[in-house]
Order: sequence, then structure tokens, then C-alpha cells
Amino acid sequence: MDKLKGLSFSFPTAYTILFLLTALVALGTWFGPAGQYQRAFNEEIGRETPVPGTYARVDQDPQGIVELFIAPIAGFYSPEKGTAQAIDVALFVLIIGGFLGVVYRTGALDVGIARLMQAMFGHQQWIIPILMAAFAAGGTTYGMAEETLAFYAILIPVMIAAGYDSSVAAAVILLGAGIGTLGSTINPFATVIASDAADIAFTEGILIRFVLLFLGWLACVLFVMRYAARVKRDPSLSIAADQREELEAQFTSGRDDAAGNSAALSCRQKLVLVIFALTFGVMIWGVSIQGWWMAEMSALCLAAALLAGIAGWVGEKAFADSFVNAARYLLGVALIIGIARGIVVVMDAGKMTDTILYAAENLVSGLPSVVFINGVLVVEIAMSFLVLSSSGLAVLSMPILAPLADFSGVERSLVVTAYQSGSGLVNLITPTSAVVKGGWA
Repeated sequence: MDKLKGLSFSFPTAYTILFLLTALVALGTWFGPAGQYQRAFNEEIGRETPVPGTYARVDQDPQGIVELFIAPIAGFYSPEKGTAQAIDVALFVLIIGGFLGVVYRTGALDVGIARLMQAMFGHQQWIIPILMAAFAAGGTTYGMAEETLAFYAILIPVMIAAGYDSSVAAAVILLGAGIGTLGSTINPFATVIASDAADIAFTEGILIRFVLLFLGWLACVLFVMRYAARVKRDPSLSIAADQREELEAQFTSGRDDAAGNSAALSCRQKLVLVIFALTFGVMIWGVSIQGWWMAEMSALCLAAALLAGIAGWVGEKAFADSFVNAARYLLGVALIIGIARGIVVVMDAGKMTDTILYAAENLVSGLPSVVFINGVLVVEIAMSFLVLSSSGLAVLSMPILAPLADFSGVERSLVVTAYQSGSGLVNLITPTSAVVKGGWA
């Protein structure tokens, strides 16, 4: 019994979950029914789609142990139903990660936000919406998450000196970046990967995602401002009232002024911020108007990284180290893309994909579009608790859920939006998130 007490359960990683799912799918090809739909080119959406009512049983093609271990590798190179192979998406993830690493190396983002807070001191009520907009911008453009942990030490003393509490600082950062990720517009680690897996351009449905982003940001701002005003009137109403003196001593001692000192934003850092913003603007323009996809977007981010490195004058060695280390940090995301698509490889080879679609077609047949898309949202929320990686969830769920939209008369972009909304909601509250735990700690 003493030995059992010492044992602790650790939730498996996304890699383990995805590989086990691949093994279960491979096992299912031996016992489950195989079948296929007839497919026809749909001129309205510009792709081949299953023809409802044409499903027919075919001979099984069981997948063995060899196919199981080949599947994650083939997942990178398999003939893709979407607009890019997984290897293209994985390479884009690594390059944009390197770009972000170079931008962070210049200190432009850190100093920019610190200077903004200092400039707004004395107008405390407006610090909240402006900073939440800044963090939401990071969330919606590149899925800002772990990077926010560095801002707690900067923001907490500002909020305490302004008459609020540490919870306001935590809410500004967590909800700001979180609602940005929930309403991802061009987030390459969520929206772009999910759209590619759903066989659509990530600019499809971007308008509704902007609306979702704005309404979510507005709701969070009103909530945080209301709480902050209440705490300012009566500090005893703070949820951290018992820690107020301790936090004041910890975060405000030794500061020269209430707002804190921060370095000036140099001309080079200002130029880096301009390059950073223009990169995502050019990316949207290129994809929506010029027909760019993964190769062009990767080239854009590589060029932007070089420009940011030159503008920030980080030096050749520091540039290389920043780019490679940031790309290394995202290597796990790149691997997840291939591993998860390995599931689709096994399903397609074992002729199970259309069988699953047929079962799902029977479930959604006749459902109103509103009921269908809300059902997808519920499914994504449930799956988000099991697959913690947003990238892994995208490439796991989209190949199955997106084609169901064709049967229900719903645009696939809405399925992508339901995915990122469900994943974003769970990421705000999941106790297994390092960002949530680290922020509130």
C-alpha cells in the first residue's frame, strides 16, 4: 500500500495519444467494415466531395504492424486531399517559429508593451482594454501563450499601484491572449493547420472569426474592468485580498515610481515592430489575393526574420541561435502534424474513412445547420480535454469533421471556427495547461 501511495498518474502526451489512436485504427481495419463513396467535383467549393447516398461496401484492406510504423512517416508525404502536404505545413511551422524567435531576441515586443503601460499610467481604466487588445493581437496572429509568462512580473506591480490587484493583471494577460487564440484569424498553429486539413484556404471564414474575436475581447474587457472598478472601490472584495500586503511588498519594493521604469523603445525596435505587423498583413494579402500557400508563406517569414534581425542588429550568431532555438521549440508541433496525419493514412489505406463518414452522415442527415455546427463545437470541446495540442487536434479532427459539413450544407470554414472556438475555450480553463497554472501561480 505504501508503494501504491507513492505512484502518481501523469496524463500521456499528445504523441502517445495519437500513436495509440493510430494503432487502434489499424486494428479496426481488420474487423471493421470497409467502404467508399463515389466522388464528384463540386464547382461551388472547387474540390471533389463525397456524393451522398453512394456509399458501398468494399473488400477489407487490413493494416499491419509495418503499415502502423510507416504511417507517421507517410503522414508527411501522403497524397493530400488538401492544399499542401504535411511536410509543407511542418516546415512552415518551424520557419515562422524561427521568425518569432528573432523578433523576441530584439526585445521589441517586451519593451513595447512595457512602454505602453508606462505611458498609460495615470489613466488606469484604459490600461485594461489596450493591453488586452495587445495580448489578443498576439493570440490571434501566432497563438501567443507561453510567451505571456514573462509579462506577469511587469504588469502585476502596475495594476497594484493603480489600485487594483494581481488578479486583474492575470486576467488581462490570460483572457487577452486566450480570447485572441480562441478567435484565431491567421494563427498558423491552429487556424492555418486546421484549414489545410479541412481542404480550404485559411482566409475562408476570416470575417466571422474577426467578429468572434472582437465580441470575445469586448466581453472580457467589460468583465475585467467591472471587477477592477469594484476592487478599486473596496479592496476587501478582491479575490486576492488576503495576499495584498505580501504582493505589494514583493512587487513594488525598490521601484522608483508607481509605474515602474522601463527602457525606451529604440528606433530599431520600432522598425522591428513594423516588420512584425507587416509580415502578417502581407501574408493575408498573399493568400487571399495572390494565391500563396505554404511555400510562399514560409519564404515570407524567412525574409521577415532576416529583416527583423538586421533591423534589430542582433548579430549573425545571435540571429542563427535565436532562429534555430525557436524552431527547435516548435519541433514537437511539426512532428505532431505528421503523426496525426498518419491516422488518416491508415484510415484511407484501410478504407475506413468513408465508413466513418457514412455513419456520421446518418447521424447528421436532416439536422438543421445550426444544430450540426453546435454539435461539432461540443465534439471539439470534448476532444480538447484529451488532445491538449491545438495543432494535433486540428489534424486529427478536421479530416473527419470537415467533410460532414458537405452533407449538412454547412461551409467547412465554420467547422474550422468551431474547432478553434472549442479548443480556445478549453485552453482558458484546463488545469493541465502550463500557461494557466503558471499565470495564476
